[in-house]
Amino acid sequence: MRIPAWLYADFTVEHLSGTQAMLQNEDLKVVESERRLWGPWNYVTFWLSDSININTWMIISAMIGGTGGLSWWEAWLCVWIGYTITAIFMCISGRIGAIHHISFPVVGRASFGIFGSLWPTLNRGVMACVWYGVQAWIGGQCVVICIRTIVPSYQYLHNTLPTSSGTNTRDFIGFFIFWALSNIAIWFPVQKIRHLFTVKSIVVPIAGILLFVWAVVKAKGIGSIIHQSTTLRPTSTSSIRGWAWIIGIMSCISSFASLIINNPDYTRFATRPSAVIWTQMITIPLGFSITSFIGVIVGSSSKVIYGEEIWNPIELLNEFLNNRPSSATRAGVFFISLAFCLSQLGLNIAANSVSAGCDLTALCPKFLNFRRSGYICSIVGLCICPWQLLSSSSTFLSYISAYSTFVSSIAGVMFCDYYLVRREHLNTNELYSSSSNGLYYYKYGINWRAYVAYIAGILINVFGFAGAVGAHVSSTVTKMYQLNFFLGIIVSSAVYYGLHQLSPIKIYSYKENKLSSGKLQVTVF
Repeated sequence: MRIPAWLYADFTVEHLSGTQAMLQNEDLKVVESERRLWGPWNYVTFWLSDSININTWMIISAMIGGTGGLSWWEAWLCVWIGYTITAIFMCISGRIGAIHHISFPVVGRASFGIFGSLWPTLNRGVMACVWYGVQAWIGGQCVVICIRTIVPSYQYLHNTLPTSSGTNTRDFIGFFIFWALSNIAIWFPVQKIRHLFTVKSIVVPIAGILLFVWAVVKAKGIGSIIHQSTTLRPTSTSSIRGWAWIIGIMSCISSFASLIINNPDYTRFATRPSAVIWTQMITIPLGFSITSFIGVIVGSSSKVIYGEEIWNPIELLNEFLNNRPSSATRAGVFFISLAFCLSQLGLNIAANSVSAGCDLTALCPKFLNFRRSGYICSIVGLCICPWQLLSSSSTFLSYISAYSTFVSSIAGVMFCDYYLVRREHLNTNELYSSSSNGLYYYKYGINWRAYVAYIAGILINVFGFAGAVGAHVSSTVTKMYQLNFFLGIIVSSAVYYGLHQLSPIKIYSYKENKLSSGKLQVTVF
């Protein structure tokens, strides 16, 4: 059967034939200088806008109180430490894309092999689709608040959906509106959507500060709020409190696990490598820490205002509307909720749509491009019925938290291969070659060393994951699992490097990159 021409991805890469046509298109090729449009301030606004979201707003609430007994300022220090460590990993990952101007799926070919990279790419792409739907559902809740400020009776809209559906007509309409409008942003290429993050970095902070001031005024001062937060700390042993610090720090790192490995998807558009280093090192810990600080002050102030702590800003805005709001209050809530809609849109595009666009394209570049893959992600996000996933949030979050185990193993292999084994030397032309003699083809297109190391990084945490979903395991295993991201990276890196010493791989050398005959010179270390 003849395949319609419109199904083929639109690309003009020349001299491609056979299997090589399945490795490259316009969205996967090395970014040429004309498309390297992201300067330092674009990355500042990108990470600033990414930090201002509902998940970050609430991250401290999970650390305060509990068995560990962290006070608000101790939890805030955990956020600073966690996101500083995260920024270091982001720089390690982003530097690869900024130097070679290639995306995560192409970077993965160097370590996992031309075809071996398909599994890590599929792994990341599927998760991006799932998270796209979940974040779109949260964005839909913000849309519902916007509608309520204009039409108060919308809160009591008659439900026409069955109870077994897991949602209702009111919330589904809000979700569908957000989902449909988000498809507009998917149309634009990565190098152009940087303007969305610039707008978000201006509008959303204003809304966050407005909500912060509003809550402080209603609670009659900031002093009582800070004092109230410190009283949440129960008595606990130093060991328990120490692990509470570790859990808090790791929760910040784990929330960034997927972004760490696919950071090259964004940094490949950098005007120069230095544009992604200091911007990430400063903006990530600063932006996420300030957002979480506003979240803890606003959340704890709700105790003074309403008699209970409301950490979720969506629930707090709904509470504002439940108490016979004035026209000014409704207008304020509308602006804040609209800003949160923009926040969720930017987060979903940055963390999920772009990632899925790159990943799914790499799976079948002959038929998919960045735009088509982004719309596939959107459709999958709708079809998975995210409200059903969130209806049993504890189980969902347990499985999601285990994802950092798989990601850390991928990151460990990639980082070790690039920095320790290859010493930052890559031949980008060979990353698009399907020749059996290619530098990154290995055996049948798969680097067995990478897969052994990848599996080893997962196995170190597999028993801890079993305990997280209900199995009985020892306290030692549980504590090891709380360090799953670091264990995954350390073990996979160590195993990969050890296997390379036992069975060296071909390494591209910049110093002697060509023979007189014009053939590629390869050295083995």
